[in-house]
Amino acid sequence: MKHLAHLNKYFYKYRWRMIPGVIFVIVSNYFGVLPAQVIRIAFDLVKENISMYRLFDGFERQQLVYEIFGYSLLLFGALVLLLSLIRGVFLFLMRQTIILTSRHIEFDLKNEIYGHYQQLDMAFYRRNNTGDLMNRVTEDVNRVRSYLGPAVMYSINTVVLSIMVIAAMISVNPTLALYALLPIPVLSAILLVVNKIINRRSERIQEQLSTLSSFVQETFSGIRVIKTYNREADKMDRFTEESNTYRQAALALVKTEAIFFPLILLLIGLSTVITVYVGGLEVAKGTITSGNIAEFIIYVNQLTFPAMALAWVTSLIQRAAASQKRINEFLRTEPEIQSAAEGHIEVTGNIQFEQVSFTYPDTGIQALKNVSFEIKPGKVLAIVGRTGSGKSTLANLLMRMYDVQSGAIRVDGRDIRQFPLRAYRSQIGFVPQDVFLFSDSIANNIAFGLDNATSDEVEEAAKGAAVYGNIAAFEKGFETTIGERGITLSGGQKQRVSIARALIKKPQILIFDDCLSAVDTKTEEEILQNLSIAMQGKSTIFIAHRISTIKNADHIIVLDQGMIIEQGSHEELLAMQGNYFELNEKQLLEEEDQVGN
Repeated sequence: MKHLAHLNKYFYKYRWRMIPGVIFVIVSNYFGVLPAQVIRIAFDLVKENISMYRLFDGFERQQLVYEIFGYSLLLFGALVLLLSLIRGVFLFLMRQTIILTSRHIEFDLKNEIYGHYQQLDMAFYRRNNTGDLMNRVTEDVNRVRSYLGPAVMYSINTVVLSIMVIAAMISVNPTLALYALLPIPVLSAILLVVNKIINRRSERIQEQLSTLSSFVQETFSGIRVIKTYNREADKMDRFTEESNTYRQAALALVKTEAIFFPLILLLIGLSTVITVYVGGLEVAKGTITSGNIAEFIIYVNQLTFPAMALAWVTSLIQRAAASQKRINEFLRTEPEIQSAAEGHIEVTGNIQFEQVSFTYPDTGIQALKNVSFEIKPGKVLAIVGRTGSGKSTLANLLMRMYDVQSGAIRVDGRDIRQFPLRAYRSQIGFVPQDVFLFSDSIANNIAFGLDNATSDEVEEAAKGAAVYGNIAAFEKGFETTIGERGITLSGGQKQRVSIARALIKKPQILIFDDCLSAVDTKTEEEILQNLSIAMQGKSTIFIAHRISTIKNADHIIVLDQGMIIEQGSHEELLAMQGNYFELNEKQLLEEEDQVGN
C-alpha cells in the first residue's frame, strides 16, 4: 500500500464525498443483516405453529391457527422484501458517492501526471518513449481508478459486513461461531501468498503493455518508411511476438485468479458444512433453536460475498499498486532544468557564450568544448559545420533545453539560469530543423506562437515567412486543416509555416536551425529578404549548411567536433582558404552541376 499512499491527498480533498459513502455502506449492511434474524424468528414460528396446528387436530380452531400461520408468513416475507428494498436504496447511494468520487480523483490524477510531463526537460523525453508515457497516463491510471472506486467501496463494505455478521454469530452462539469461522485463518494465509504473486504478475503485464503501445505508436509514425521498404510482414511478425508476450503475462495472472476464487468458495462451503453439523449438536443440547441454524447458514452465506470480494479487491489493489508504482516513478522525477522565481523580463538580446562545454548525459558524447562568442543586439550570427559538430546543441543550450556543464551563457550580462524559465523562453523565437505541426488549421498552427493572436497578425507572419501565397491558394485558405505532423503540406511549406509561428511572437532573439533546407534558392532569397525586416533590432542566430543562407551574416563561426575552428565575416573566412572556403567551393560546384543538368 506504500505506493498507493500518494492518493491519500485526493481522499482528503474529497472527504466530504467519501464520508457519506461510508455511512451509506454501514446503513446498507445493517439492513442486509436484519433479514437473517427475521428468517430465524419465522423459522421458529413455523415450527411452533406446526406443533400447535397438530395440537388442535379435530377442533374448529385448527383452521384459525392455519390462517394466522399463513398471515404471519406473509408478513415476514413482506418484511424481508422491505428490508431488501431499503438496503438497495442505500447501496445505490453508496455507489453514487464512492464511485463518482473515484471519477473525480481519476480526472485530477490524469491532470497531475500530464501537468508534470509538461514540466520535465528534454533529457527525460530522450530516455523514455512515447508509448510508455501514454500508457502510464491511460492504462495505469485506469487501473488505479479501480482501486479508488470499486476496491475502496467493496473493501469498506467487506469489513463492515464481516464485523456485523461475525458479531451477530457470536451473540447467538460463540461455540458455533468459532467452528464456522475456522477456515478464515487458512484463507488469510492463502491471501498473503497470492497477493505477492498477483502484484508481481501485474507489474509484468503493465510493463509489457507499455512495450506494445510504444511499438504500435512507432509503427504508425513510420508507416511511410515501412511501406516504402515493404516491411509490413516483418512488423506484423514483431507485433505478433509482442502480443504473445503480453498474452502469456495476462494468462499467468488469470491462472492465479482462477485457482484463488474456487479455493475461497471451497472454504466457504466447508464453513456451511461445519455450521450444519455443529449446529445440529447444539440443538440437541438445547443451547440453540433450529431457527438459529437457519440464521447461521444465512450468515455464513453472507460471508461468501466478503470472501469473494476480498479476493477480487486484493487483485484490484495489487494491480493498482503496480500501476501507481509506475506512475510515481515519473511523478517523482524532478526536471533537471530548474526555473528562477516567476516574473516578467525584457531582454535586448546581448548574448555571450563563455567557455561553454556540454556532454549529453545519456550518450556520453561531448557536443561542445570551450565555445565562446558574443552576439550584439540587432546583429546576425551564423553557425556552419558538419553534421554532429554541435550546431543544434548551441541552440538547445541557449533555450535552456539543457543546462551547460561548464562555462556560462549570458543574456544582457545575466546568466540565463537566473531568469524565470517561461518568461525567458517567451523572448525567443525558435524554428527547428525537424518541423512539427499540429493536426489543426494552418491559422492555429501559426497562432500557436502567440496567445490570442488576431487574423491580421497571422497573415502578417505568413507574409514574413513567404508562405502567404501558398496558403491563400488552398480552398479553405488559413482554415485548411493539415494532417498529423503537417503531412498535408510539402517540406518547404511546413518549414515556412514554422517560421511564421516564430515570427508572430515578435521575439527579441531569433534562432533558425537549418530551417530553409527544404526550399529552393529563389524562395530562400524571398524569405531572407522578408526576414531582414523582422530581424531588425533583434539578435539572430542562423544555423545552416548552405553558404547562400548565411553569407550576409555579421559574424560566422565554423564548428568542428564541438569546437570553433574558424570565425569571421564571409569575406574574411574566404580569405583564410580553410574549411569554410572548401565548403563554399564545393557548394558552388554543386550548384553549377544542377544548372548544367
